[in-house]
Amino acid sequence: MLYISMDHASFDYEHLPALFFLAESVLYRLCCDALLKTYLYSVEIKLTKIGYLIFLRLFIYFLYGHLESFNQHLLRLQPYLYALSSSGDSYDKYPNIFSNVQIILKTMEIICERELSGPFSSPVENEKQYENIDSDMREERRKEGEKPELVQPHRGGYEVNNLLWHCVAAWTCVQKNSPQLNKVLEHLIFHKTQLQTKCWMDSALALLVLGEAAKLNMDCLKTLMDLMKDFLLSIMTVQNQKEKCKVDDFSWAWNVVYIHITVLAEACLYAAVSSLRKTAFVGFCHCKSSQKDILLLDKSEEQPELRNTSILGLLDYFSSKMSDNCDQVIWIGYYGIVYNLVKMSWELRGDEEQDGLRNLIWQTLQKIKDHEKDGRVHNAVNIAKAELNSPMNPFTSDSTKVSSNAGDEVFSKYIGWRIANALSKLFFPSTNAHILPSKKTLIKRDGMKPLYKKEDSMKKRVLHFTVRKHPSVSELPMFPYPDFFTKGDEELTRIIDHHWQKELKIREEEEAICEAKEGEDKELEEKKHFMEIMKRREEKLHKKTKPYELPPRTEVIALEEKLTQN
Repeated sequence: MLYISMDHASFDYEHLPALFFLAESVLYRLCCDALLKTYLYSVEIKLTKIGYLIFLRLFIYFLYGHLESFNQHLLRLQPYLYALSSSGDSYDKYPNIFSNVQIILKTMEIICERELSGPFSSPVENEKQYENIDSDMREERRKEGEKPELVQPHRGGYEVNNLLWHCVAAWTCVQKNSPQLNKVLEHLIFHKTQLQTKCWMDSALALLVLGEAAKLNMDCLKTLMDLMKDFLLSIMTVQNQKEKCKVDDFSWAWNVVYIHITVLAEACLYAAVSSLRKTAFVGFCHCKSSQKDILLLDKSEEQPELRNTSILGLLDYFSSKMSDNCDQVIWIGYYGIVYNLVKMSWELRGDEEQDGLRNLIWQTLQKIKDHEKDGRVHNAVNIAKAELNSPMNPFTSDSTKVSSNAGDEVFSKYIGWRIANALSKLFFPSTNAHILPSKKTLIKRDGMKPLYKKEDSMKKRVLHFTVRKHPSVSELPMFPYPDFFTKGDEELTRIIDHHWQKELKIREEEEAICEAKEGEDKELEEKKHFMEIMKRREEKLHKKTKPYELPPRTEVIALEEKLTQN
C-alpha cells in the first residue's frame, strides 16, 4: 500500500516532512536490519522499491528549491547513506535491487553537495571534490564541442543538461499535440552523447520522461530506442578498446541500460495503443523475426548485430554475448530483461485482451529456461517469482496470502507521468502555474509547534541551460493529447456507469417482486375481511346470500306459486 501511495500521490510541498520520515525509516530498515541478514529477503526488494520512489520525489523537490529549510533532515540521513554506500557486495548480484540503491545514493549525493557541505566528505575535501566535478564537466563539454564557460557549475543551483531539457520539451509537445514535436526530437538526437556523461542522474530522468512520451507517440518511442542503440554501441566499442588503450570508465553505464529496460517494459504494458505496445516489445524490424530464433543461436557462431533496442531485440543481443567473463552491461542487461519479462507475465494474468502478448512472453521465458545455463539469468527468474508470490494481505492474519487476482502493482504506473509534468511546469513556467505549491507554514495545531518556520524571502533555485533558443510554448494548441490519467478516468467512468446500470436493473426487479407480493397480501386481506362480514350477516339475518343478491331461482318460483294460490 505504501509503494502504491508513493507511485500515485501528487507533488505537494506539505508532504516533505512525511517523505523525510519515510526516507529515514526505509534507510534504517535497510542498514540496521536487512543488511545484517545472511540471505536476501523479499522485504529488501520492497524497501528499495519504496526508497526509489521516495528519493525520486525528493530530487524533484530539490530542483524546485524546496529543500533549503530541511538541512537537519538531510543530516539525519547521512549516517544511513554511509552504510548504504558500502552495500555493493550485498546487492551486486541482484541488479533490480542494486539499481534502486544506486539511484538513492546518486540523488542524495547531488542534493547534499549543494544543500550541505558534502555528502561523504569533510568541508576541506569538498572543495577538492568541486574542483574535480568542474574539471570533469569541462572535459565532457569539450568533447561535445561546447564552450566551457556556458556550463560552469553553480553551487546555488543544479545544472540540467540539454538532453533532459529536450526530453521534457518532447513530452510537453506530445501532451499538447504540438507540431513542434519533430523539431524537438531532432534537437534531442543532437544531444545524444550526453547520455554518456558520468552524471547519469539526468540521463535516468531523461529516459523516464521520454518513456512517458513514448507511451503516447510512435516517434518518441523510436527516438528512445535510437538513443539507447547509440549508447550501447558506443559503450561496447569503448569496452572492446580497454586492452588497447586507456579509455573512460563506464562502470555506471549499466544503470542507464537497466532503466531503459524498465521503461520499455512499462511501455509494453501501459502504452496508449496496441501498436506502441507491440513495437516496444518486438521493435520496428520487419526482417526475419527474432521471436522464433531467440536464444537458439550457437554462441560459437557469428554474433548478431544490435538491430533495435526493443525487449526482444535487446534479449537477442545480450543472450548472444553472454559468457562467464562478459562485460557488466551485458549480463545485467540480460538479467533486467528476464526479470521484467517475469513481472510482465504476472501483470498480464487474467487480461483476455492481452493474451497474445502474454503467450509470447511465456514462450520466450520457456526458451530461456530450456537453453540458458547461466546461473545469473536463472537467478533473475527466481528473484522475480519470490517478489511476486510473497505479498500478504495486510487486513488479515499473516498467514493469509493475497488472491491471485489482486491488483498489486509490480511496475510504477504514475511516477514517470508526475515527474514529467512537474519538470514541464518547472522548465516552461509560462504554460501554467507551478505544480508544487509555494512554501508556506503548516497549519499550527493546538499544543503543537509548526514543523518549520516560514522564510521572509524564498530563494528560488536557478536551473542553467546551455541552449538559448527553445521552441515557444505559446505555439502549443489548446487541446491536449489524451494522457494516461484522462484515459484512466474515462475507463473508470465507463465501468462505473456499467455497474450502475446493472444495479438499477436489479433494483427494478426487486421492486417488481415487492409490488407483486404487496398485491397478493392486499387481496388476501380483503378476502378475509369479506368473509368476516358474511359471517356476521348470517348470524343476524339467517341468510347466506350476499348483500343485494337475489335468492336462488327455486325460491322465486315457490314464492310466485304461493302468491297465485292466494
